[in-house]
Amino acid sequence: MVNLGLLITHKHRLLSVAALLDVFESVNGFYERANEPTFFNINLLSPEMQPGQFYGSYPMQSIHSAEQQDLILIPAFGAGDLKISIAKNQMLIPWLWDQYKKGAELASFCTGAFLLAAAGLLNGKEATTHIDSAQALASNFPEIIMKSDAVVTEDKGIYTSGGATSSFHLMLYLIQRHCGKEQTLRTAKMFAIDMDREQQTYFGTFMPSQNHGDGLVNMAQQKIEKEYQEGSTIEMLIQDIPASRRNVVRRFKQAIGVTPIEYLQRTRIEAAKKLLAQTDQSVLEVMLNSGYNDLKSFRQLFKKSTGVTPKEYRYKFNIAKLDSRVS
Repeated sequence: MVNLGLLITHKHRLLSVAALLDVFESVNGFYERANEPTFFNINLLSPEMQPGQFYGSYPMQSIHSAEQQDLILIPAFGAGDLKISIAKNQMLIPWLWDQYKKGAELASFCTGAFLLAAAGLLNGKEATTHIDSAQALASNFPEIIMKSDAVVTEDKGIYTSGGATSSFHLMLYLIQRHCGKEQTLRTAKMFAIDMDREQQTYFGTFMPSQNHGDGLVNMAQQKIEKEYQEGSTIEMLIQDIPASRRNVVRRFKQAIGVTPIEYLQRTRIEAAKKLLAQTDQSVLEVMLNSGYNDLKSFRQLFKKSTGVTPKEYRYKFNIAKLDSRVS
């Protein structure tokens, strides 16, 4: 039997905890129906010295009195400032290190990776998280080998997953590792999980910070966002900014985490994604209205950014197609 500890972290996402419980309970159910011992001994663990007796209908244990775990699951954090979420869970860091050194595997789901990163457990290791939080994870914890487009990573007994439904792919990965392929397939079928997802890039949305406090960078951002369709080079777009190009690039990178050129490209690609999803414009029209003038180059840049071609992206996310599917 595998001792599986599910951390009930402060500020956790309820849906993440519910999904983890549902999947691993279901696997136990497969064994019970075959008159076999349950595979996972599921323990709900709290960082509090004296937690409440129950979490829903589940008994709670304190990490301070719980036995050694074999596999520890860290759910996603809820919406809000991740720095606050990490600060609320600082007391877990020494315990996670102790468990890991004694042989426990650690698995974080979505933004739960930020707790492992804050503990230093991801230093020098490959990791992923929700695609929209990947830049923040990489910039705040530069010693991580960031795999932003990855759905699941594994490195020296530590696992991470991408956002939302990518969590199910990590659960399947862990089930296959511990229980084998047969139970993995049964779980995938039960929860209707497509097992062929190889990357999460196309789920991302470019949402750059506007509240970094650097007025010059805000000026450059507004210029790019207003004139990206005109096909201008970044030099043309920032030529009226009252600072040298070198200074603008340095401050831009420091405030946003990307260079002005990358910002322009991502702004254009985001515009193209919106047009593909919300209009019936041809790919050529989308290209022109996004600030590009070379179709081959546009297709290459779009696929590099999203992991799929413009046509494939439209098939996945076009609103008119979605309406027809649910009508």
